[in-house]
Amino acid sequence: MKYAFGVLLCSLAGLRGAMPLLAQNDLDQRVAKELDSLVATYKHLHENPELSTQEKESSALVAAELRKIGYDVTDHFGQYDSPGLISYGIVGVLRNGSGPTVYVRTDMDALPIVENTGLPYASHVKVKRADGAEVGVMHACGHDIHMSVFLGTARMLAQLKQQWSGTLVMLGQPAEETVGGAHAMLRAGLFTKFPKPDYVLALHDGSDLPAGKVGWHEGSILAGADSVDIIVRGYGGHGAAPQRAKDPILIASEIVVALQTIVSREMDPQIPTVVTVGSFHAGTKHNIIPDEAHLQLTVRTMTPVQREKVLAAITRITKGIAAAAGVPADRAPIIEVAKDNVPATINNPELTRRVAAALERGLGKENVLPGEPAMASEDFSLYALEDPKPPICMFHLGAADPAKWQAAKETGARLPGPHSAEFAPVPEPTIRTGVKAMTSAVLELLKK
Repeated sequence: MKYAFGVLLCSLAGLRGAMPLLAQNDLDQRVAKELDSLVATYKHLHENPELSTQEKESSALVAAELRKIGYDVTDHFGQYDSPGLISYGIVGVLRNGSGPTVYVRTDMDALPIVENTGLPYASHVKVKRADGAEVGVMHACGHDIHMSVFLGTARMLAQLKQQWSGTLVMLGQPAEETVGGAHAMLRAGLFTKFPKPDYVLALHDGSDLPAGKVGWHEGSILAGADSVDIIVRGYGGHGAAPQRAKDPILIASEIVVALQTIVSREMDPQIPTVVTVGSFHAGTKHNIIPDEAHLQLTVRTMTPVQREKVLAAITRITKGIAAAAGVPADRAPIIEVAKDNVPATINNPELTRRVAAALERGLGKENVLPGEPAMASEDFSLYALEDPKPPICMFHLGAADPAKWQAAKETGARLPGPHSAEFAPVPEPTIRTGVKAMTSAVLELLKK
């Protein structure tokens, strides 16, 4: 009798251990059935990209698919600062009993880049900007992968409703690249008009990891970003009589050089910081000293305290150099920090550890790696700042061809990544891994 009871206990223990594997096999099979459709959707989105605030067709595709699956969909949600600008934001809600509310967010916009991948489904889209210039359009930041994974996750979780309880909100966000989409959706009352989130999740693909792998990181995973404009004002004059002028080009050049000391001499070398002057415009002719020079900077920081310190240093250095050059106070440089800045994306530690454990169960420990912070930025960070200030977590999704990734690691060969005209994710393994990863994470947070 004791022996039989012991055998029964061992059998039950074996069943308990087998349950996650059985569930995982079920997820694998379900993803496999959807993969051809998701890859076809990806190629269509890649071939038909739309710029920020112009995501009309992409938004319609995502909204229609969510409705087909059974989500309660609100489209055209969001409110931009600019009057008359339409938001193509999407909110899809799937209620499944009592429990937490999880938001899953995707971005939808593309970049003004002429594609140079040579892919059979490469984008040939060109549009005219407001100034009349024609620009190419490309999904060079992988938002087409994000949308495809998003739709695959929506399908999986609708099919697996018996495995979770709570509310799932699928969030299609426009205008991530211009840092306006999250602002617009939050301004329109995202967290008051729809169920309040207990957790908000997102992923981002890239070439830092091979397809089939994901990476996670607690704390600051992406930098905060500020755009800074500096107008250096002097007094113009003849190039042959510089003593009668206050040359703003020379002053601005000294400022550019001095700004480099902020990172090298004022910041903790163990905390990543970037101060880049990306644009320098001045003058019209060889022999004319202009009245002004215009600098444009991007600033990347990982904490609010660090951000304030860097911006204060930029102001101090800029005004100090101008004053040292003899520029009077009424001609001091004008320094403007853009309002649409984004703070660092800071993954909630507790949530991130739960997500990482779910990723390991869903993908296998060998496919889940500790990630590294990056100096790129994302407006995903804004969702953590709006009441009820939910914990957020973004994880990395590998998208590089594994052989090319290995060659780059071993030989230093160039491997194009996001914002490159040659960025080309490997669709099938990337989408498969992304859907399994995000579905596993949501199932963990909404488990019965």
